[in-house]
Amino acid sequence: MRRRAEALLGGGPPQQPPSAAADPPAPPGEAAEALPVGRARRLAVRERLPVWLQARCAVEPRTVAAVGVVLVVAVGLAGQQYWSARPQEVTAPAPAAPPVLPAGATASAAAPAAAGGGAGPARIVVDVGGKVRDPGVRRLPAGSRVEDALAAAGGVRPGTDTTGLNRARVLVDGEQVLVGVTAQPPPGGTAGAPAVAPLSLGSATVEQLDGLPGVGPVLAQHIVDFRTARGGFRSVEDLRQVNGIGERRFADLRKLVRP
Repeated sequence: MRRRAEALLGGGPPQQPPSAAADPPAPPGEAAEALPVGRARRLAVRERLPVWLQARCAVEPRTVAAVGVVLVVAVGLAGQQYWSARPQEVTAPAPAAPPVLPAGATASAAAPAAAGGGAGPARIVVDVGGKVRDPGVRRLPAGSRVEDALAAAGGVRPGTDTTGLNRARVLVDGEQVLVGVTAQPPPGGTAGAPAVAPLSLGSATVEQLDGLPGVGPVLAQHIVDFRTARGGFRSVEDLRQVNGIGERRFADLRKLVRP
């Protein structure tokens, strides 16, 4: 205080204290070595930052580290959002296999399907007559054959000639199946009537011949006697030689019989 007052009042230049003048200034390297290592590094990092950042924010190393952590976390969150929003492959479900049905269930289901498709009625009605055990009207499944109709009527009577009967023929609805006899033509013609197999003159019995139009028991016996005496019929024309058969009756029978 005294030296400064003397300098202000014109008492001469202030003198340095002996201790300050005696100590020489320390070189720059020694001053740098005197600083702690951590502080020296922080100062070096701070000197490398932009001037505007140092002046405006007074950024400390801890602040820079915190900003870096925030940036890393933000980049990580952005990467996670991008990865979760990417399109993913979707696998289509396998087609369900059709249920397996037993053989009986498949067959029973196929019959109604065929009936509903317009292929025909599910059942047909036929009239089975003649030399069968139980003649009458029978209801059979669609597609049945003559053999099925005969079985439904109890079968053919023993000794009945079925040579001209086609057992494998498919039946139609409303058909008449006659066994051992010939169907009488309906009044007004035979249009629409099912075809009947001709009766065999060489093997027909008296009862079968009796079923022909215009042939009674007596004439049927004459035909059998003629067949026995001549050894059979070689042609239908031989029927004219039988006693009791004229031209008109022969014309009615020629299409209903065969040798």
